[in-house]
Amino acid sequence: MTMMSGTRADQPTLIDAKGLVLGRMASIVAKRLLKGERIIIVNAEEVVISGRRLSILKEYEEFLQKGHFRKGPLHPRRPDTIVKRVIRGMLPRRKPKGKEALKRLRVYTSVPEELKGGEKETLPEVDAGNLRGPYTKISELARNVGRGG
Repeated sequence: MTMMSGTRADQPTLIDAKGLVLGRMASIVAKRLLKGERIIIVNAEEVVISGRRLSILKEYEEFLQKGHFRKGPLHPRRPDTIVKRVIRGMLPRRKPKGKEALKRLRVYTSVPEELKGGEKETLPEVDAGNLRGPYTKISELARNVGRGG
């Protein structure tokens, strides 16, 4: 029995984030990380943020103005780092359990070669198809705020 539960803990959960709402997905993933699960998120560039496109871009541009460009805080600009940062914000990252939870998380913009054959899980309760209003893909946000364009 202990051997089986040890194997389950070693086997990471592969979540396909294509078409999922960022904040809702992040809260579910954060709770599961705190329970001790290892999670790999793939297709992070297909995650969506609910709201009007221009207001999302404007809000993130204002967020990027905070701090010093060399001293920090340093703001994420790639889709995978944006998703990881949102999940980090939902963890108690300065406490030991939060640090350990964040170490159990991996985020990729697409599906890496070594994970191509793995079975992907999705979270149907946070699908963007359930949204009634407008939304924007995180890849578009990253394209507009990224360096060099």
